[in-house]
Amino acid sequence: MANIGDQKGKTLNEEILSQNGHTPPTHSEVGPSESDIATFMDIAQRLEKELSAIVVGQERVVRELLLALFAGGHVLLEGVPGLGKTLLIRTLSDALTLKFARIQFTPDLMPADIVGTTIVADQPDAATGGNKRIFSFQPGPIFANIVLADEINRATPKTQSALLEGMQERTVSVGDRTRPLPAPFFVLATQNPLEMEGTYPLPEAQLDRFLLKIQVNFPKAADLLRIIDTTMGVQSMHAQAVADGEELLKLITIARAVPVATHIKEFAVRLLLATHPDQEDTPEKVRQYVRYGASPRGLQALIMTSKVRALLEGRYNVSIEDLRAVAYPVLRHRIVLNFDGLADNVTTESLIDALLEEVEAQ
Repeated sequence: MANIGDQKGKTLNEEILSQNGHTPPTHSEVGPSESDIATFMDIAQRLEKELSAIVVGQERVVRELLLALFAGGHVLLEGVPGLGKTLLIRTLSDALTLKFARIQFTPDLMPADIVGTTIVADQPDAATGGNKRIFSFQPGPIFANIVLADEINRATPKTQSALLEGMQERTVSVGDRTRPLPAPFFVLATQNPLEMEGTYPLPEAQLDRFLLKIQVNFPKAADLLRIIDTTMGVQSMHAQAVADGEELLKLITIARAVPVATHIKEFAVRLLLATHPDQEDTPEKVRQYVRYGASPRGLQALIMTSKVRALLEGRYNVSIEDLRAVAYPVLRHRIVLNFDGLADNVTTESLIDALLEEVEAQ
């Protein structure tokens, strides 16, 4: 089996691991073992089956959610109401037996409603036999394994920013203390693209913290019939437990150990650089319509989700096809259009199409 690559590649992997609170695996230089791959595939397939059985007609969404899950990253799901975004996230927490918390974002939501606050409480005092008052920290809903930020763009930027430290550092600072969040920790946010009145679009810095942005499309006619059959019966469907948090952390470590050849990493770098309009080999469409391109986090997301996709496809190493497949959910929220792009109704999807056509693998 091929090695992961040069020292630069190892440094990138170690940096990604440290940002997500994991220790680099000792076997990262030789890749995961066959038993590791078998374990990963067994749990991943059972998890995908459980999710697809309850969230009907969204197989692509389920697969992309698993890419982010096993890569240890956060997800932004965008789609009109009623497509099962909240159901998908709740089902995921049931199938993984993880602590789940839902935060309904509204304009009057405050940061303390998310991270928690310090309150005054009474505590028995053995010296006096009475009670004494102390300051006690009351954790907020962010102290869970899976946090659903429902309609995240309905809260003010001040409240949205309460998630930033947790998403990046896996810690929360309140008062004079910094508290670690439970592991694993995922923020799965939803937003409605139709009702934009009274909303606060997420700033680029916060969008960049989401590993993937997943578009949830309207189901087809055949899927709508399946939805009737599965939801309008007497019995309600519930996901069976597939794994716990400790097993999930092991799967994330296995995925990070998948080797990436040097030419694959070079293709990912060229693809990322091509999103920037000031680069030499940038496609003309990007020069015309893009204001800012993807950050180095986008490069990390391309590599990590490609590793997971390779495993889900039954392969031991990353291919160019893996990078092409994950480019859309990785880059669509990291490409910022300029005025001309917005005026001409250009979509980031069409720009990614142009990138994949013009950036060649070497």
